[in-house]
Amino acid sequence: MTGILIKGGEVVNEDGRERADVYIEDKIIKQVGKNLEVPGGARVIDATGRLVIPGGIDTHTHCQMPFMGMVAVDDFYIGTKAALAGGTTMIIDFVIPSKGESLIDAYNKWRGWADAKVCCDYSLHMAITDWNEKVEEEMSLVTSQDVGINSFKVFMAYKDVFMLRDNEIIECFKKVKELGGIGQVHAENGDVIVENCAKLLAAGITGPEGHPMSRPEEVEAEATYRACVIANQTKCPLYVVHVMSKSAAKIILEKRKEGSVIFGEPIAASLAVNGSHYYHTCWRHAAAYVLSPPLREDPTTPGYLMELLASGDLQCTGTDNCTFTSKQKAVGINDFTKIPNGVNGLEDRMAVIWEKGVHSGIMSAERFVGATSTTAARIFNIYPQKGVIAPGSDADVVVWNPDKTRVISAETHHHAVDFNIFEGMEVHGVAEWVITGGRVVVEEEQLKVSKGAGKFVPNLPFSPYVYDQVKAAEEKLALKTVGVKRSEQDMFVDMTKPDPVPEETTINLESHASPRDDLERDRKPAIDSKPQIRVRNPPGGKSSIFF
Repeated sequence: MTGILIKGGEVVNEDGRERADVYIEDKIIKQVGKNLEVPGGARVIDATGRLVIPGGIDTHTHCQMPFMGMVAVDDFYIGTKAALAGGTTMIIDFVIPSKGESLIDAYNKWRGWADAKVCCDYSLHMAITDWNEKVEEEMSLVTSQDVGINSFKVFMAYKDVFMLRDNEIIECFKKVKELGGIGQVHAENGDVIVENCAKLLAAGITGPEGHPMSRPEEVEAEATYRACVIANQTKCPLYVVHVMSKSAAKIILEKRKEGSVIFGEPIAASLAVNGSHYYHTCWRHAAAYVLSPPLREDPTTPGYLMELLASGDLQCTGTDNCTFTSKQKAVGINDFTKIPNGVNGLEDRMAVIWEKGVHSGIMSAERFVGATSTTAARIFNIYPQKGVIAPGSDADVVVWNPDKTRVISAETHHHAVDFNIFEGMEVHGVAEWVITGGRVVVEEEQLKVSKGAGKFVPNLPFSPYVYDQVKAAEEKLALKTVGVKRSEQDMFVDMTKPDPVPEETTINLESHASPRDDLERDRKPAIDSKPQIRVRNPPGGKSSIFF
């Protein structure tokens, strides 16, 4: 394969930036520096005035996912093609077994869907939708090198479909910790949601506005807190997917300050859009924004989440890309609970975060690289293979023009869906050149992909980035978890000493008299009592004698 030389750009990694050239050969970054000596015949890409950054890693996608009687229209070909158009060179999708389905069978099914279609590299998370001995046994196989999944997601919502109870989540997280994995959680209170949906439908609220009404912010916050407690008590590292609200983010922030090993993932939607769209009079428009947890109506939420992402208090970003057309969503036109949940984001994540984070002055370019690529690679144990521009790393590279603008629209995006939740948003930051696996797939913004050219990337357990933190937390806890030393004398209990005899008590019946009895008693003097009357002027003169 002919080498590729990217010349004249500014290489930006999570830990700094430098003016440097990048030479790629055999799918690998071979050299980074100035005045490189490279073989003749290398293809030269002029990156003058551009940034050269690691390809993005979308931590949360659902390509061609079967859900609520539908199948997401962005399959693994369309989804990864859209990802590459926007500068994302790797996705991490979810295997979601049905209740009772073998984890390995579900894994093989997802691999069968993906391998022949992906245009870029991908990995998988595993959802745990049921709990029994077989599931527990198969989890060990899932983390093996032959399968290569190190993250397990539980749902606290979708009652009777995906949802696990607290006792099941406890057992699941204990197993995840034992295997060196990462626990993930969809945090919403499923029982409360079912009750709210029934009340709203009974009250005649059937439109998309019922969706956020049934899943208010505190429903996400309560479940987030509960998940954090369960994870901390089982010593399992926790990754909270799609953080959608200020309340949930604040809980993650506080628990991290307390020393819990928790990671928070806002998504492109929660970082750029608010929940006012649910109240749009156009049903199609309102339904397009239905996802769970829902977008929040507080217009300051996206900015707040972006500030936490910029500071590192929230760690990395996904999209929850799970697209359904307007016709598919219309199955719930008379019942909001039947609207298939999901939005787009794969193509626009990088540009939206650059616009709302870097261009607005909240986030540095280095932190942008961390939030969109490097931190994900570290958490899921694929660093430095992914997430960095360095010799030996995979040649997943983006030449990014920070000043160029474009307007996001469903008319021009590469998704199969007929709506874009970022419609009309002008964004700075364009992926002019994208290289994945050493192949140029975007050339001066022109997309040229090959179906099935991507590969599956195993994510092995015991990620050092995660488990170094787990070890530190356990060592800190061990210093506090110390029993009280007691001498033989301290432990002495006199077994021969007789037990104390309780004193007999006499019941005062008068104290139990009824109010009427009390009144009668007050009216009548005691039998042997004399009236005590002072007569000040008796016959014969004054006296102070009591009679």
